[in-house]
Amino acid sequence: MQTVGKLLCMILTAGLFYSLGCETSSSEDSETLVKNEVQDKLGLVINRMVLIPAGSFEMGDHHDNMNDALPVHSVELESFYMDVTEVTVGDFKKFILESDYSYNLWNEVAVFSPTDNHPMVYVSWHDATAYAKWADKRLPTEAEWEYAARGGMVGSRYPWGNEITHDDANWGNTVNGKDKWAYCSPVASFKENQYGLYDMTGNVWEWCADWYGFDYYSKSPAKNPMGPDKPDIATGRVLRGGSWYSVSRGRRVASRDAYGSPNDRKNDIGFRCVSGLR
Repeated sequence: MQTVGKLLCMILTAGLFYSLGCETSSSEDSETLVKNEVQDKLGLVINRMVLIPAGSFEMGDHHDNMNDALPVHSVELESFYMDVTEVTVGDFKKFILESDYSYNLWNEVAVFSPTDNHPMVYVSWHDATAYAKWADKRLPTEAEWEYAARGGMVGSRYPWGNEITHDDANWGNTVNGKDKWAYCSPVASFKENQYGLYDMTGNVWEWCADWYGFDYYSKSPAKNPMGPDKPDIATGRVLRGGSWYSVSRGRRVASRDAYGSPNDRKNDIGFRCVSGLR
């Protein structure tokens, strides 16, 4: 346990230790549990992912009568890992360099995300899926995305509560408060949510794995929903979270959008990845 104790101190010092459930016990089982959790945390620091615990939540719009986010319904999910930040320009460059994937919109990207620490933009759903496959990850389902974005908050509009200012996130296509950027902000420029995830509101829209279905919530399974088998007419894949440009409902954790086809590459669309337990 001495080695484990040192590891715990390292994590606490770095501010990356949220809640390992460290009740003291002399049993061998307790020691193994702590070791495993410490190893998880150390691995996640390296991979920039965080463990989202299994659980259930009330998915949907509790406040604003967004028709495609109704009815509010209970969803149960297995645990998974999620990227702490949106995939960055630097991450995507590494993917291009180490694979044979073709991409040539770097000049456009540089206007809205000028450094390697900015979120990657001008990526289609297909680009995002290719990156995820290369990284041995996948795109989140929209249920996973909303569950993670809420960070344990029940029925709130945003990951922190029901009100939003420019000190909370990058949104509204304006410079105000902590929001110093006309376009994308570097990832992790604002406070993280209760799960340690950054920019779940604003900065860039994030691709999800699901096809969009306007009335999907009325027939969604209660456990690990994966979205419709096929899209509604003239709709595409789900986008979540809003962006630097969003001024209204798009910023809310329950908001669903599919304003582009899976082929679209836009200046306010990016993504983050998830993976199953390893």
